[in-house]
Amino acid sequence: MRSSNPVFSRRGFSRDNGYAGFNTAPQAGAPAAGANPYAQGTAANPYATNPYAQPDAQLGAPQAPARTGAMTIDDVVTRTAITLGTVVLGAAAAWWLLPVDAANLNKSYGIAIGAALVAFVLSLIQSFKRRPVPALIVSYAAFEGVFLGVISSAVSTYIGPGVVMQAVMGTMCVFAGVLIAYKMRWIRVTRRFYGFVMAAAMGFMLLMMVNLLFAVFGGGDGLGFRSGGLGILFGVVGIILGACFLALDFKQVEDGIAFGAPREESWLAAFGLTMTLVWIYLEMLRLISILSGDD
Repeated sequence: MRSSNPVFSRRGFSRDNGYAGFNTAPQAGAPAAGANPYAQGTAANPYATNPYAQPDAQLGAPQAPARTGAMTIDDVVTRTAITLGTVVLGAAAAWWLLPVDAANLNKSYGIAIGAALVAFVLSLIQSFKRRPVPALIVSYAAFEGVFLGVISSAVSTYIGPGVVMQAVMGTMCVFAGVLIAYKMRWIRVTRRFYGFVMAAAMGFMLLMMVNLLFAVFGGGDGLGFRSGGLGILFGVVGIILGACFLALDFKQVEDGIAFGAPREESWLAAFGLTMTLVWIYLEMLRLISILSGDD
């Protein structure tokens, strides 16, 4: 199963001859029914029992013998805490050092946009790397934090001081809710679920790009997808898509642990989860800002 998260889109954890490997070969689509999506092209599939054998069956976690140096849930939690902590520290530093008053607003916005571009480039570089590079991932988190700090400070100053905390709490609630639902198997990560999320995400991103182009060349809010009633609707859709991405990422992490992926891959898992949480936070911040503005 390929996660919708861009970090996981080109790669997946794999198992060959009883131990974990890392498959960097891109796949054009979902694996065929009955095929092991993590196999590395062996002639005979030693894993007869395969959750993909039924296209709409729930994708349960495969079992693999533990080995020394394999990724564990503690590794993922620790690396995710490091990356998210770096985001928070970067945001706090930007909040205090880059004021958004009338005299410094343009300068602070310029630095924030530059930081966002650097974070985007770093994420692309990491996505095309064969192995996770902790320095790249932590640097991405730091620059992303600078961007979030300036944006959050501006929202707090011009919309309302409580909006940022509400967005943070909302993001935490979404994460906790999806995690509980996933662990209780209320969310069934099937190939149909994966295809639906990918199609919805592509449509959502295309609409946002069209809206941005109209805003840049036509002025105002473009087609109005980010304000008023449509803004609220698309904000809710964005958060729901983020929640679906979390479920896919949880499945990717679960399978990586079950297949005995190398411990260093926990950095990749942390990277992907951080990107998804940043997305949910931004959508939550935008939605609450619209609702606060309507009040």
